[in-house]
Amino acid sequence: MRSVKILALAFAALPALACAQSLPKPDRGGVPDSELYDYGVMGPPATPAIVEAARAAVALPPVKGPFAPTWESIAKHYQTPAWFGDAKFGIFMHWGVYSAAAHHNEWYEKHMYAADRAWHAQNFGPQERVGYKDLIPLFTAARWNPDDWAALFKAAGARFVMPTAQHHDNFALWDSKVTPFNAKRMGPKRDLIGDLAAAVRRKGMKFGVSNHGVENFTFINPVPELNDRLKAAKADLYDPAWGSFYNVADRSPAAMTRFLTDWVDRNVELIDKYKPDILWFDNGANLRVLDPLKTQVAAYYYNRARQWGKPVSISTKFVAYAPSNDDKKQIGSIVDFEKVGKRSPPDIRPGPWMVDDTIGSTWGYTEGMSVAGPGAILARLIDTVAKNGTYLLNIAPKADGTIPENQRDTLLGIGRWLQANGEAIYGTRPWMKFGEGGADGVRFTRRGRSVYAIALSWPGRELAISSLGSQAGRITRVELLGQRQPLRFTQDAGGLRIVLPAQKPAGLDHAYSFRITGL
Repeated sequence: MRSVKILALAFAALPALACAQSLPKPDRGGVPDSELYDYGVMGPPATPAIVEAARAAVALPPVKGPFAPTWESIAKHYQTPAWFGDAKFGIFMHWGVYSAAAHHNEWYEKHMYAADRAWHAQNFGPQERVGYKDLIPLFTAARWNPDDWAALFKAAGARFVMPTAQHHDNFALWDSKVTPFNAKRMGPKRDLIGDLAAAVRRKGMKFGVSNHGVENFTFINPVPELNDRLKAAKADLYDPAWGSFYNVADRSPAAMTRFLTDWVDRNVELIDKYKPDILWFDNGANLRVLDPLKTQVAAYYYNRARQWGKPVSISTKFVAYAPSNDDKKQIGSIVDFEKVGKRSPPDIRPGPWMVDDTIGSTWGYTEGMSVAGPGAILARLIDTVAKNGTYLLNIAPKADGTIPENQRDTLLGIGRWLQANGEAIYGTRPWMKFGEGGADGVRFTRRGRSVYAIALSWPGRELAISSLGSQAGRITRVELLGQRQPLRFTQDAGGLRIVLPAQKPAGLDHAYSFRITGL
């Protein structure tokens, strides 16, 4: 009865919404403006009454533990997992139905009803006959070998792996009892998340999942002409059998309430079935109005992890888990930035953080996408670690479950470098400054009694580092990782000067790590 009353309040608080074009933008709820982040504009424009109705409708399994669904309780009991601070490098991936289209980007579902509608009609057929749902059979994973993937990620030097369990398209890559629109029933006809989790853990890596699903309710916004055609024909977006997959035909307060309850239920299912080491949410979760649902999920996850006896964490963007709206005051979450560059920290940032970055020109696989080589990716990884961050590299597998050769080559090149230079990356912490000398300069890390100076290009006969002058402490030894003999050097108030071989040593590529002892 209480949930019925709450739902009645929700209906009173929000105008009836019947079509894709009528949704308002979500209330900012005090989330500040930022050039770096999305305040949650793609999240559902829920009211507090709708959120409360959704929360009340969730039937969580009973779980004991110290975490209550409040910010105060989460702040009191949460600790960042120690393994995360040491991991430094993980693999992310965008793989799903959109990989079958292999066009534009991983937002293909959004584009095929708007800017790319003509391209879709020409290449797949008119949307009345071939909608996004009709691409699901093309997402086959027919050549997928999860053990091969896990071996590749291990060889790349990754310490954790985090696939997209569900993207904005609302298609679940796991064997779900919450939603029928899942990879076990359709498309690949297997539990992609479960199979990959098992393979990754067999290789000794941590396993997480990302859930972008909160953005689905507002994701598809067809142009009016196409919307009217589909509505008149009761086709695709307006096919009743697919209504809760697309969330276009019914965007009423009742539908939004069901959607948000479903969002919690899917997270609970992922938590219980796969025991993820990280649970990651995209920008739609940034909305303040969703806090009661976010704390509900966090308390359940962290109490379950206490039962499992394993340290885990949520990871989110901007202020999703920073109720003060100060992104430096996260509660129960590792803050994540999108792409190295403008959006990632320009200097050492205290506290745990991560940046997700893409190996190529699109997050999901597209025909003709460009792919960065290992040198470019390593420069970003090294810069991130020097600033106290963890680097999460996104790859883009094909719909058949294969990883293109150019992406594999990049991953293996990263792995070869980390095999020789990993002590300058894994388990390190930032030094007093992150680096000097610009994009081709030097980055610093530290571990134990050693400081590592990583040159992002071969310096020639001498490497001069002004930050390591006598004022930094007395240096007693300098070594180039991968070489047996220490190097000659001088140090004075002007800096450290390291004498290098006349020729770059064979087998050393991309970046060059110097172990410096004595500081």
